[in-house]
Amino acid sequence: MANDKEPTVIKKYANRRLYHTGTSSYVTLEDLAGLVRSGEDFVVYDAKSGEDITRSVLAQIIFDEEAKDGQNMLPIAFLRQLIRFYGDSMQAVVPRYLEFSMENFTQEQSKFREQMAKAFGGQSFGGNPLDAIQAQTRANMQMFTEAFRLFNPFAAAAKAGGTVPEPAPAKPAGESSGAELSDLKRELNEMRERLDKLSRGR
Repeated sequence: MANDKEPTVIKKYANRRLYHTGTSSYVTLEDLAGLVRSGEDFVVYDAKSGEDITRSVLAQIIFDEEAKDGQNMLPIAFLRQLIRFYGDSMQAVVPRYLEFSMENFTQEQSKFREQMAKAFGGQSFGGNPLDAIQAQTRANMQMFTEAFRLFNPFAAAAKAGGTVPEPAPAKPAGESSGAELSDLKRELNEMRERLDKLSRGR
């Protein structure tokens, strides 16, 4: 949900203490986790250098949550695959795909909650709710691929069965754009194959 309110500023000091500038008080990572759950947006800056360290702080919150008994959400296979993507040619695409998938999952969560409730509440339910989640993942990948296709008029024309237009002579500064789109399409196909393998429980 869009929020025009400026994010709360959290400052992290050398002693690792976190200072909430809105309440003028020190907070813990658990407090920040609570802010996330309540929908309050915040940014974290290193008090000395002014560097934005929000990403690392959020990652630390996830690490702490994963360390709690019964709180594990990230499968080992997923973590291994995520590590493999670092330094890979797909690295630039992965964040956008994960963000896209999470947004769609959030929008569909009420439907998933209902399916899970029926499946584990003793009521009749046609199919495994995990199958629905896997189907949604595949649908997300298809939508993500389609979104990228729309940025490539040559691929769009080919899919529609039309004649692919001859590209106009490119200026030196733009000669690499076609190659970049081609590389992105190839990398996206590679990622789709890997995700399909993961969704099938490889």
